[in-house]
Amino acid sequence: GIILVAMNPYKQLPIYGDAIIHAYSGQNMGDMDPHIFAVAEEAYKQMARNNKNQSIIVSGESGAGKTVSARYTMRYFATVSKSSSNAHVEEKVLASNPITEAVGNAKTTRNDNSSRFGKYTEISFDQRYQIIGANMRTYLLEKSRVVFQSENERNYHIFYQLCASAMQPEYEHLKLGRSHENNLLFT
Repeated sequence: GIILVAMNPYKQLPIYGDAIIHAYSGQNMGDMDPHIFAVAEEAYKQMARNNKNQSIIVSGESGAGKTVSARYTMRYFATVSKSSSNAHVEEKVLASNPITEAVGNAKTTRNDNSSRFGKYTEISFDQRYQIIGANMRTYLLEKSRVVFQSENERNYHIFYQLCASAMQPEYEHLKLGRSHENNLLFT
């Protein structure tokens, strides 16, 4: 298969916008510079040409940019598939990321928004190769983080967000303490 080695530059680069998506759309692998969009385009074309499921594996160390690369790939599929404007499925797929990040991401010494779990995202297409849905499965959730964090690290965002909102009237019945009062869990 195709292998792309990408590095996280730790800053925004102008190489992921809609103009770049359209530049890679319909191109053959190798006709343009190596890019996550070239890998996504090849998978999309192979799916359409051979009518077979395709997989893209994104792996790397913490802070390498796996979550961002997966997000760019989903955005690429949403753009090139030109899904029906009535369905807005692609927007729903992309909008699900903040929810999964709140539940499964935490602050680490290397990354303020580090995924502490693995994800398997399955994107479904119809006969016209337009996105019709998606399913995300999580695995290998770092359960120990719930009760212990290393120095200068923090628990899952969802706990911090709940405790940071503890004084809101709609959360009073939960009897939450403020985040700074729960040093063991929310340092």
